[in-house]
Amino acid sequence: MITIIDYKSGNIRSISNGFKKIGVDVQLTDDPEILADADYLVLPGVGSFGASMENLEPFKDIIYEHINDDKPFLGICLGLQVLLSTSDETPDVKGLDIFKGHVKRLPKGLKIPHMGWNKLNLCRPCSILEGMDGKYFYFVHSYYANPDNEENIVATCDYGFDVPAALCENNVYATQFHPEKSGKFGLKILKNFVNLKY
Repeated sequence: MITIIDYKSGNIRSISNGFKKIGVDVQLTDDPEILADADYLVLPGVGSFGASMENLEPFKDIIYEHINDDKPFLGICLGLQVLLSTSDETPDVKGLDIFKGHVKRLPKGLKIPHMGWNKLNLCRPCSILEGMDGKYFYFVHSYYANPDNEENIVATCDYGFDVPAALCENNVYATQFHPEKSGKFGLKILKNFVNLKY
């Protein structure tokens, strides 16, 4: 069973349908008791960093406990960005601080948002990205993660520079792209996440 945090800032239906396509039971919930008991947590995200952090306030301790218990956690798009410490989008709002670092706005001169298909370049091994080097995934974002520890960056894509496309540390996985909108390879990533052991 995959549990998706319903915090009113996510691409909830899209990611839910992605898991259903691979035959996995999904529950969308904002019930703290259900979230606290979840084996696999997914944090989707569409919208602004500040509003998302405000909506996440009731769930922060649950997220930290889930991660501290070594249970698999997946952040997607804005759900990746809020895992960092701070963001250019709302500098006065603190993120979840799971990955130390800052979320930066894409540089001037680039078409913003970065929208469409882009090729994934793997930097180092990551369980959910096995076999994904050189495959194309769907991106929609105006900001990008800049973690303090470069070892957290497990994949990039080329958008005028190497944009961090996926982060990983221990049981925490996060993609800037939308696997649920990325065809068969995106669905394979969701399947890899479901098959993680802990």
